[in-house]
Amino acid sequence: MPWPIAVFPFEWGQLINWPSGFDMNNRELHQRVLLLLLIAVSIAFGWIIMPFFGAVFWGIVLAILFTPVYQRLLVLMRRKRNLAALATVLLCLVMVIIPITLLTASLMQEGITFYQQIRTRELDFGAYVQQVIAALPPWMYSLLDRFEITDAATLQQKLSAGMVQGSQFIATRALQVGQNIFEFLVSLVIMLYLLFFLFRDGASLSEKIKQMTPLSPEHKRVLFSKFTTVIRATVKGNIAVAAVQGMLGGAIFWVLGVQGALLWGVLMAFLSLLPAVGSGLVWGPVALYFFVTGSFLKGLILVGFGALVIGLIDNVLRPILVGKDIQMPDYVVLLSTLGGLALFGLNGFVIGPIIAALFIDLWEIFSSARDEQKN
Repeated sequence: MPWPIAVFPFEWGQLINWPSGFDMNNRELHQRVLLLLLIAVSIAFGWIIMPFFGAVFWGIVLAILFTPVYQRLLVLMRRKRNLAALATVLLCLVMVIIPITLLTASLMQEGITFYQQIRTRELDFGAYVQQVIAALPPWMYSLLDRFEITDAATLQQKLSAGMVQGSQFIATRALQVGQNIFEFLVSLVIMLYLLFFLFRDGASLSEKIKQMTPLSPEHKRVLFSKFTTVIRATVKGNIAVAAVQGMLGGAIFWVLGVQGALLWGVLMAFLSLLPAVGSGLVWGPVALYFFVTGSFLKGLILVGFGALVIGLIDNVLRPILVGKDIQMPDYVVLLSTLGGLALFGLNGFVIGPIIAALFIDLWEIFSSARDEQKN
């Protein structure tokens, strides 16, 4: 039996009603041809829908997240599937899509403003860092001087170049979004259209996929359960925690008069998705700047708020929303999230942990299947 067929505890031949008269050699040949055709057509289908991968992916994610809402509406609307699906799609639009669109538009506008302030030298990060260095104790200044990082001109040049590149990236993205507004609208319509049918026909479609998956019932149950669990935990838990931390961080920055509060709040939310990193990478340096420049009260307020409010959000909300459902080490979540971001962009927040979870579970299934074959 070919290796791909022998790995898992099932028989491909059981999926096909072979005509009488087929000998074993013919059946094995046809199994291989059918498997190759299946792989080729699946790759071709994936290639066709690849331009709308983001729309399809987030349609599936929203369908998994809002299926409990759809089921409740289905009961309230006396099993009228079309009406319940339409109502759930409208809820997704109002609760998720419209707020994210408005936030993205505001972020892009602030990114453009930030970029213009750096170009006009209204914001000079090199000068800010030089103020910090000038306020350091002599022993720390001598240590930095050994590494040749206390020169004002060099610091100003490097930091200004880095900030210009970063803000220019945001501004360029904003212009691209404006130029590709038609493509965005098309993807949005496709996602909402797909979402309607996923709500209405999702249960039957899920059962068909399970029936066609050539694995044992127990293995199918584990994989499908892990897939939905990771999506719900990642989106509902991690992104919700990150959003709360980002909003709180942006609010305290605005109260303390830090320019670009919305931009820094979004950056804190972004970093909050990464275990062992957190939003402290944003508010920590700002608090340090307050201390070394003499703004002790602002520094104390920011440290206290960051440690006691923003920091505790992760310890309080994440166990409630996520719990131990993902069951992966923090370092695996961190690496899979970073790798997902590098390969898939924003979608990688969810795709990375999903692939990592399925990778772990499939290897466990493979190991147990090989042990069963040996016994």
